Amino acid sequence: MIEHIAIITGVQDEADAFGRDHPAQRIGSPLGDIRQQDHAGKQVTIICSGIGKVHAGAAALYLHTSFQPDLFLVIGTAGHVSSRDGDCFYLRESLQADYGTLERFGEHDGFTHYNAGAWPIGPSDWQPFQSHPMPEALALPQARIATADCFVKCPERSGYLRDVLKADLVDMETAAVAQIAAVLNIPWAGIKAVTDGANGDSSGDFQANLERAANRAASEAARFIEML
Repeated sequence: MIEHIAIITGVQDEADAFGRDHPAQRIGSPLGDIRQQDHAGKQVTIICSGIGKVHAGAAALYLHTSFQPDLFLVIGTAGHVSSRDGDCFYLRESLQADYGTLERFGEHDGFTHYNAGAWPIGPSDWQPFQSHPMPEALALPQARIATADCFVKCPERSGYLRDVLKADLVDMETAAVAQIAAVLNIPWAGIKAVTDGANGDSSGDFQANLERAANRAASEAARFIEML
């Protein structure tokens, strides 16, 4: 039974958007302020980890050690790299897009992907992390998200993520949380709203759409928790 959810975001606006007007207890931590509140009869712990896989993974481990959540929930914003319709998605799968081998040898010239943490030698063999099943009533479009330690604003890179990794979205945190969840045998879920198209306009689009997208993801996350 899921009674305690730990919410992790990369940007403070994304964390602040969840339960903004609800009473909360604030707790200091080495990773920044943690906010705890009740929502739909469940305890919710919220932290902005900071941007990137290391910050997100560290936050997941810290929350597990300090608060023992039953589920990790990554919310916030993402770049859109596929033609899948929607502006807010439930993340059914995640993968690390920058783990593997960069090589130029024989006929191979490029990047070979492997499961995060696996030995990066030999035939490419990787599977995405699977999320907690979406409640049917949530009725969001579902997506695969690729995570990497770079902000993508390059159409060629977007095309690679879409065509080679079959990703719909790109961000900088989700797959790291999913990997920690797998190690700890804890379920994870993710809800991301779109800010940009991971192209040359992404810097401006992200800034312009951050508040709207953060609020949308937080609203859907609240509904998701109510359905658990």
